[in-house]
Amino acid sequence: MPLTVELADKLLADNFAPWVLDLGLRVVTTGERHAVLRLPWSERLAREGGALSGQALMAAADTATVVAVAAARGGYVPMTTVQLSTSFQRPVVGADVLVRATLTKLGRTLAFADITMSPEGPDGTVAEHAPAAHATAVYALLS
Repeated sequence: MPLTVELADKLLADNFAPWVLDLGLRVVTTGERHAVLRLPWSERLAREGGALSGQALMAAADTATVVAVAAARGGYVPMTTVQLSTSFQRPVVGADVLVRATLTKLGRTLAFADITMSPEGPDGTVAEHAPAAHATAVYALLS
């Protein structure tokens, strides 16, 4: 059964720590090997100077990867982060961020993902050529 947006939002509510839920992440779309989540702008997540904190972006990337793996596997499976590497490319001030996690390889015991985090413009579009951050992740699949 495909992982719908509604099921993915329930997956978030049922499997993530309260502080992750406090980020306000919402699933925008899921596909066979990807997921897109929205990290809503909040001054609570901003650091000195008003830019969205790197910790919030990294947590969003990590969470989007779990949803992408669940989408590929047809539902949530126990998993854990093995590696998460993030490069911050530009600050995000006053804009929601779309977090796209795409699985580059899904094996029996490991999943590899590429994650792009791009600010959403006022018209709802995303400048794909100007991401705020990029991450790669490796997950161990525990069952």
